[in-house]
Amino acid sequence: MFTVVEVVEVVGIPPSEFGKPLESVVINNLKKKYEGAVDEELGYVVMVVDAKVDKIGQLLPRDGSTYHNCVFKLLTYIPEVNEVVLGEVVEITDFGCFVRVGPFDGLLHISQIMDDFITYDEKNNMLVGRKTGWKMSVGDDVRARINAVSFAGGAGGKVSLVTRQPLMGTLKWVEEEKARMVQSSVGQT
Repeated sequence: MFTVVEVVEVVGIPPSEFGKPLESVVINNLKKKYEGAVDEELGYVVMVVDAKVDKIGQLLPRDGSTYHNCVFKLLTYIPEVNEVVLGEVVEITDFGCFVRVGPFDGLLHISQIMDDFITYDEKNNMLVGRKTGWKMSVGDDVRARINAVSFAGGAGGKVSLVTRQPLMGTLKWVEEEKARMVQSSVGQT
């Protein structure tokens, strides 16, 4: 889920940045530090939204920088277990695929794709269901559910996805499944 988080921090301004607009320098420093970072509490930091900086800073002995109190906002994304997300397949492997969902790539393991035996077609770089004939390739849009989230280990976070549920998978599969559902409900009346 995307959210805006307010953070309070002391930001250092090196002497090389003196004379430049204070807020611009602070925002640039915060962008370098936070944008693209992954944190257990914040999740994936997408961008620095706003910053308010005290004009008067503090000096520390034997340090030429000034230190200013700052309140700033970050746009973050914290993936939540059971959240339904829409993403794009960015890589196919023999063990599944990686789906880009906003700021992260989630793993969709081959065992979590569909209730069918899946083969990896290395030549065409796709995964294919044996009975259904459904195919998954790079560039396909996918609706998935977040199955597990881990920010432990500092490896940039890991997110596990599942599409092995009704109305999940590539959007083409979802449309085919909806059409079958409509067709079976029409046949019952």
